[in-house]
Amino acid sequence: MANVTVIINGTKVEVPAGSTILDAANKINVHIPTLCYCPDVGCGTENKPASCRLCVVEATGIRGPRKILVPACATPLARDGVEVWTNSPRALKARRTVLELLLSDHPKDCLTCTKNQDCELQKLAAEFGIRQIKYAGEMNQFDVDESAALMRDLSKCVMCRRCETVCNKVQTVGALTGNGRGFGAKVGTASMIPLADTSCTFCGQCANVCPTGAITGHNYVNNVWKAIHDPSKTVIVQTAPAVRVGVGQEFGFKPGEPVTGKLVSGLRMLGFDKVFDTDFSADLTIMEEGHELVERVKAGKNLPILTSCCPGWINFLEHHYPDLLDIPSSCKSPQQMFGAIAKSYYAEKIGVKPEDLIVVSVMPCQAKKYEAARPEFAPNGVRDVDYVVTTRELVAMFHEAGINLANLDDSDYDSPLGESTGAGVIFGVTGGVLEAALRSVHTMLTGENLSGDAINFRAVRGLDGVKEAKVEVAPGVVVNAAICSGLGNARKVLDMVRADRSRFQAIEIMACPGGCINGGGQPLIKEDRAATLQRRMEGLYAEDAGKPCRLSHENPDIKKLYEEYLGTPGSEKAHHLLHTVYHNNPRA
Repeated sequence: MANVTVIINGTKVEVPAGSTILDAANKINVHIPTLCYCPDVGCGTENKPASCRLCVVEATGIRGPRKILVPACATPLARDGVEVWTNSPRALKARRTVLELLLSDHPKDCLTCTKNQDCELQKLAAEFGIRQIKYAGEMNQFDVDESAALMRDLSKCVMCRRCETVCNKVQTVGALTGNGRGFGAKVGTASMIPLADTSCTFCGQCANVCPTGAITGHNYVNNVWKAIHDPSKTVIVQTAPAVRVGVGQEFGFKPGEPVTGKLVSGLRMLGFDKVFDTDFSADLTIMEEGHELVERVKAGKNLPILTSCCPGWINFLEHHYPDLLDIPSSCKSPQQMFGAIAKSYYAEKIGVKPEDLIVVSVMPCQAKKYEAARPEFAPNGVRDVDYVVTTRELVAMFHEAGINLANLDDSDYDSPLGESTGAGVIFGVTGGVLEAALRSVHTMLTGENLSGDAINFRAVRGLDGVKEAKVEVAPGVVVNAAICSGLGNARKVLDMVRADRSRFQAIEIMACPGGCINGGGQPLIKEDRAATLQRRMEGLYAEDAGKPCRLSHENPDIKKLYEEYLGTPGSEKAHHLLHTVYHNNPRA
């Protein structure tokens, strides 16, 4: 591709033809403020609708010799001779006017807003030194939609359309669209119906990219505090694999650095009676799902098996692919398996009634809140999991309690639901569930454990949206596998299955691009998303490699659970507690 030369504030810069003015300015470290523009809303997809106009600059050579205002994020450079002024009086005045108009139609509850100190509109107001609202007048008023796991306050929508882009182009869910025109224009659901009545999967990627507080998750932190301080309740907590490589960045650790031991210490200081690991129930999932895979492969029926750990993708399946409901694994997710075992096996062990045992989950995910509330996961009216808080919400709890993880010593999870293997740890990254299953399936088929480098199924690793691999799990037994993350990629793979069910034997799907490390409840990634996700992935694999046991079926507490309570994988009791069914659930 040919290059073009542009002059920015008197400095020449050469960029490939088709680059935007913003691209050229970034190359020479000239800052241009943006709001609607987002370089990566997921899977490398850009959001640049040029709707906010905060990035306007003055330029000549775009449409003739006349100086005009153009949006830097969406103005391509097609030829030499363009000259740009990013800080001319006219450009600065236009930006300030745009920002003041946005603020005039925005609620002023910043101190109590979920996005306080993370709000991009708030930061721009500070950057521009705006201390009063210049334009007073009518403001848009919308009822807050609290119908679903995600909440929408369209009074705070700035029409950046990031949520619409990630929902439609990356996740291909199609739950959000532009509504109205002019002053009343907002991004919402079709016909502005409640979010719970749409095809939304509650993956939370929209909340991750929203620059304001227009989309957030339901917050159960106050419920958790109340339970902790209730002497009549025993309150236990489980932490998902991806949390340990996300939470540390909020306390000064490098992105992706595991802080497992400090996380456990912090949770004890919050007042939880016991601190357990979702990795334990991830190992339990492998016992059940691995057994299910072997049985299906031997019988040649209901293939390919689809992993079912991710509630966001299960919602997607129920909404969009009801004809494939026979092939996902019937296993509950690790979160729900943990809750079921905690309210039965563990409650019996410690002599506590299930209704007096409060199970709290710390998850990287918004959809886990929806999953915990599904009616099938409340046998006899008692929920398996009572409350779900995201990694971001846990950070807020630590701050409220004055706890800094950087100042804590490491400590170990409690037993018996805290013992885990490396196989359980890697559930947090795309490909990890399938790799963990393959490690144990090898033993189920051969009677021998993998060791050394053979335990690493590298063919299923990596952050690519779709990966296909032929994996020899035992002599002469090859599994054709597909691994995908991001619901747009899930659609591609499921369409392949519709066309040819014999193409794969095993498929892993995660709703969020990259898997749970990029979940809708993880700490926000403020720069270089790809590098941050790479480091989070590497952190999980490093923890896996450092574990003394890396095979789920070798977890001593898992063995004990089967000996004392469940019998064997796939037993009647195991099926009752650890398996579920899916439903045809078409939505608008």
